[in-house]
Amino acid sequence: MMSRYQGRKLSFDIFGASHAESIGVVIEGIPAGIRIDEAQLMAFMARRAARKAAYSTTRREPDKPVFTSGVKDGVTTGETLTAVIYNTDTRSKDYSQLVITPRPGHADYPAMVKYGDKYDYRGGGPFSGRMTAPWCILGAIAKSALEQQGIIIGSHILSVGNIGEKRFDAVHIDAATLQQLQQLDFATLDPAKGAAMLAAIEAARADADSLGGVVEAAAVGLPCGLGGELFDGLESRLARLIFGIPAVKGLEIGLGFEAAELKGSQNNDPFYYDGDVVKTRTNNHGGLLGGITSGMPLIVRTAFKPTPSIGKPQQTVDVVKKEMPG
Repeated sequence: MMSRYQGRKLSFDIFGASHAESIGVVIEGIPAGIRIDEAQLMAFMARRAARKAAYSTTRREPDKPVFTSGVKDGVTTGETLTAVIYNTDTRSKDYSQLVITPRPGHADYPAMVKYGDKYDYRGGGPFSGRMTAPWCILGAIAKSALEQQGIIIGSHILSVGNIGEKRFDAVHIDAATLQQLQQLDFATLDPAKGAAMLAAIEAARADADSLGGVVEAAAVGLPCGLGGELFDGLESRLARLIFGIPAVKGLEIGLGFEAAELKGSQNNDPFYYDGDVVKTRTNNHGGLLGGITSGMPLIVRTAFKPTPSIGKPQQTVDVVKKEMPG
C-alpha cells in the first residue's frame, strides 16, 4: 500500500508495510544542493527507534536508507528523491493468528473489513509505527534545510502517564535549548522528571502493560507570514501530518484546549515593539494566528495513546467462527 501527502511545494509517498521486503519514501519538491550528512541522518533515524533502551520496541532494524534516485555524491539533485529501507528483523509467523483474532487497540479489524484479503496484517502492515522510519528520512533532510535558514526545531517529553514536567517557555524558548534536547536519548528538560518517567515505563512493562504520553515541540526562527487561510492554514497542514503518525490521538497548538476556559481578555496576546520587530508579550496563540505564523515560537503538543502491544490477556473475537475464543 502507498500513502500520499500532497503539499504545495513538497509531496511525498510512503510505501511498503511493516513486514514487507522493504519500506520507503518517494519525495517530490526537494530542491537541489542540500547536502545529506550520513552521520547526522543515521543519528536522526536512531532517535526514532531508541533501540538500545529497555523501553523501546524489541524489533531491531538498522534503518539504513538506500537512495536510488535524487541524490548524487551525498547532495540532492532536485529530481524525484527515492529512499528505500530493507526490513531485516521480520517474524511474520508471530502474527499468523491476527487474520482470525484481531488485536484490541490495533487497526487489524477495521483494516480487514476495509481491505479484505489485500490487507497485509503482519506487524500492523501499513498502520505500524514502523512506517514512520521512511518519513524520518524526509524529516532529517527537511531539518537540515531549515537549519540552514535559521529555523530550529526541538522537542521534549512533556509527560508519560500521569508524570509530567514543565512546558516550554512559550515566549523565550531558544535555539540552544532545542538543539541540546536533540542530543538526548530521553529528552526532558528536568532530568529528575525524566528518571521518574522511565521508572513508570519500566513498572508498566514489568506488569505487561504500557503507558501513553505527550510530546511538546517548538520551532524558533520562523518568519511572520507563513501559512494561509482556512484549509491552507498551518494548523490544518500540521494536523494532517501529525495525525498521520500512528498512535497520535490529540493535538494542541499554543494553549490548546486550555484556551477554551479563558476569556478573550485573558487569552489574547498583547502586541509590542521590540526595536522595529512586532512581538507579543505572551504566546497563548502558540505562534499561529489565523493559520499564519506570527513570528513568535511555534508551540505544538501531541498526545500519544499507550502502545496496544502488551502482554496482558485481552478479550477479542474469532472472525471466522464468529465467536469469542475461550
